[in-house]
Parts: sequence; structure tokens; C-alpha cells
Amino acid sequence: MEMKRIHENIAEQTINVKGLYRSRIEMLRSRLNLLSGTDKLLMTMYIEHGNSIRQIARIRGVTETSIARRIRAISKRLANGPYIDCLRYRDKLTSLQLAIAKDYYLMGLSMRRIAAKRRWSYYRVRDTLIEIRSIVNELQRRTG
Repeated sequence: MEMKRIHENIAEQTINVKGLYRSRIEMLRSRLNLLSGTDKLLMTMYIEHGNSIRQIARIRGVTETSIARRIRAISKRLANGPYIDCLRYRDKLTSLQLAIAKDYYLMGLSMRRIAAKRRWSYYRVRDTLIEIRSIVNELQRRTG
């Protein structure tokens, strides 16, 4: 019986993958301050303190699956979400538009909850989000 040969570059591939994960974790660490409340606590426990999903689920009294989903969603929004695009073009947006973008894109609040929080109508929040999207999309087209 012939033994399978191990690929010569396996160590190099492993190093590249680890480097990719390290850089992503460092990027997430640097953006943790954008979060607040439970999301910030959850991500801090997971990234900074190294708690496992099982440990966090036990502390919170929920299933591991719900914690894993939440961490994945928050990581996705922090890594490459629309709010990050808004931050790139923050000089073209007002502070109120940035606050609404943060509530909607980063914190995951619904338009109704944002309207209640800001004491605005639902339609005003919707129109503001449409305006934010058009500004960001236009600036992205210009820069390519």
C-alpha cells in the first residue's frame, strides 16, 4: 500500500490562512468601540477575553446557536457593512445621518425603533436612509 505524500507547501498555506484570520481579528478588535450595549459585551467576551460560544451561551442563558449567529452577524457588519462605507464618506454626511446609519446598519435597529428613539416619523427615517444610500452609492461610483 502506497502512502499519500504530504503537500510540500502545507506549512506555508497554514501560515497564510492564520495570517488572514489574525488580520481579520485585529480589524474587528479595532472596530469594537463602534458597538455599544450587549453587542459590545458579547464581542468583547468572544474576541478580547477568548470566551467560547458555549461559555457565553451559558452566561446569557440562551442556546449556542443563537450566540454563534449573533457573533457572525455582528462580525459581518463590523467587517464590511454599509456603516463602514458611511464612515469612509463621513465628511459628506451630517452627524444625524451618521447616527441613523449607525442605528440601522450597525446596531440592527428597525426603522420603527429608530423613529421612536429619535422621535421622528417612520417616513422621515426611511427618507433619511434612502438619502444616505444615494450619497454613499454616488461617492462609491465616483471613486470606483
